[in-house]
Amino acid sequence: MDDGPDGLVAAAAARRPAGGPPHLDRNGRIVATTNDLKNGIVLRIDGQLWTVVEFQHVKPGKGGAFVRTKLKNVLSGKVVDRTFNAGVKVETANVDKRDMQYLYKDGDDFVFMDTDTYDQLHVPAATVGDAANFMLENQNALVATNEGVPLYVELPPSVVLEVTYTEPGLQGDRSSAGTKPATLETGYEIQVPLFLESNTKVKVDTRDGSYLGRVND
Repeated sequence: MDDGPDGLVAAAAARRPAGGPPHLDRNGRIVATTNDLKNGIVLRIDGQLWTVVEFQHVKPGKGGAFVRTKLKNVLSGKVVDRTFNAGVKVETANVDKRDMQYLYKDGDDFVFMDTDTYDQLHVPAATVGDAANFMLENQNALVATNEGVPLYVELPPSVVLEVTYTEPGLQGDRSSAGTKPATLETGYEIQVPLFLESNTKVKVDTRDGSYLGRVND
């Protein structure tokens, strides 16, 4: 039942085939009916983008049929339940996810390059968000866009970064209970074990900034 992250209608929207989905309404918007709903399709509802993560067609003994869905907000990750009457049309959107290379910072924007087309994309700092704490120049990241507008930047679950400064380590202290602040080469500060010293490479969780361990060259 899962058609993958692009989804039937979203993928069709990118290809624009003739004689089938996507449907266009009188305003030229790409729409789908409840019969087209699949896991992974992205819907535009009240100006926000939502991914269908679950759906169920329901035909009650009395009353009209409907579709029960669970939707996940593309930007915030919030999950909500929403019910659509059978046959109703909903606007769809195509979220394009591409592997890009972070090149440099230009004012408040982060400049990324598409590794396939070499096209450059300026992504505002607010869109990059906390990912900026773990990004170095020439590092790859997943950049999601909708109609050319950046939506978010996604890094791997963990990255390797060098500790540029931390207070001198306490030799022999391998206790996991004690931690101290350490500044990474990106300028971001994390908590590391007491024994760790400057110029050490560490693995860091990009989701919460937690220390995952030392990395030997």
